[in-house]
Amino acid sequence: MQKFDVLIVGGGMVGLTTALAIRNSSALSVAIIDTQPLTEITEQHDVRVSAINAVSQRLFENLNVWQDIEQCRAQPYQHMHIWDKAGYGHIDFDLTDLSAREHKGQLGWIIENSIIRNALWKKAEQDSGISFFTQEKLTNIAMGDSEVFASFTTLPPVTAKLVIGADGAHSWVRKQMQMALTFRDYDHHAIVATVKCPQGHQNTAWQVFLETGPLALLPLFPSKDNEQDLCSIVWSTSPDEAKRLTTLSPEDFAKALTSASDGKLGNISLESERFSYPLTMRFAQNSVKDRVVLVGDAAHTIHPLAGQGVNLGLLDAAAIAQVLTKSVDDKKQSHSINPHWLSQKSLKEYERWRKTEAAEMIAAMEAIKQTFTPQDAPIKFLRGMGMSIINQIKPVKNVLIKQALGFKSHLPNLSKVID
Repeated sequence: MQKFDVLIVGGGMVGLTTALAIRNSSALSVAIIDTQPLTEITEQHDVRVSAINAVSQRLFENLNVWQDIEQCRAQPYQHMHIWDKAGYGHIDFDLTDLSAREHKGQLGWIIENSIIRNALWKKAEQDSGISFFTQEKLTNIAMGDSEVFASFTTLPPVTAKLVIGADGAHSWVRKQMQMALTFRDYDHHAIVATVKCPQGHQNTAWQVFLETGPLALLPLFPSKDNEQDLCSIVWSTSPDEAKRLTTLSPEDFAKALTSASDGKLGNISLESERFSYPLTMRFAQNSVKDRVVLVGDAAHTIHPLAGQGVNLGLLDAAAIAQVLTKSVDDKKQSHSINPHWLSQKSLKEYERWRKTEAAEMIAAMEAIKQTFTPQDAPIKFLRGMGMSIINQIKPVKNVLIKQALGFKSHLPNLSKVID
């Protein structure tokens, strides 16, 4: 029976980052269980992308994986343009709103999920302290007095001091441990696809609030002809409208997209398949139970309108690594003969830290969504006026853009943006 200090269920972006962060900060042994094969990187862009902010970029940099991501395909952007189609207001964010130390030349990066996962996986494979189990999924986890027993269908079981559930929104670990979940249907479906914009993306992240929900057009790394005209769309709309839009012909869908974006990027054309999925807010009432911890989407999912979901999960990864490292260091300094370095106190510290930020982010997304939902004329007028006023007040814009970049008062050490 193989024994590990930490067993991570889920080898996606957050699970892999958790493994690398733990190994970067400690000598703990880590095992990763994931049967999902890596996606081959081709010239065709992955329709699933993430908006990586400055804090997440710094985390990847500290884990020595950013260079691998950047050398593949990572599209930076220096501007953000947000407007209300039903009203009159708009807000523009630009690098000039911040000091050079804060923005490091970019407001953020749009990166395909498969590229991030491939880079993290290959980096983890190079670490002798990380083991992979890719043949079978787990069938059971059972709590012992000082460790967790994890069983497969045919493979020998493994044990660990701690299990981390990084297995996504429909987490098997969360269900297995019967960890209560608060959830609410956003009554939105998200449509994602890759599109071509003849006027170019202009290194800008575009977002328009429509009557049925927000539409984001995110700049993608240039295609093989080196034209900066590809964008990834995330169109959040009602379930009925999502069904209608995904059944339109590619040409009619492109016309609808051009109209929805007010033609700001020209006559858009569809470059990929369209995928649609329902949006649900999820919040684990407790992200720690016994010797099990939840991170990323297993612990919380939020509306994608601000592109902060993956960044929230990556901070979970850096936070649990920091808490575990502190727990190990404290045990060493106490010269205790007790080999069990893990304590509920340290796990609860992680839970309080990350639940607070997740709750704040969920509340913020709900507030934004509700602000742009009413379509009565007086409300549209006031909303537009408010956006225009904010656009003229640099200190307010400065606060908003720092939040988008991920700057917080209590960041994990691995995520701090420093000179």
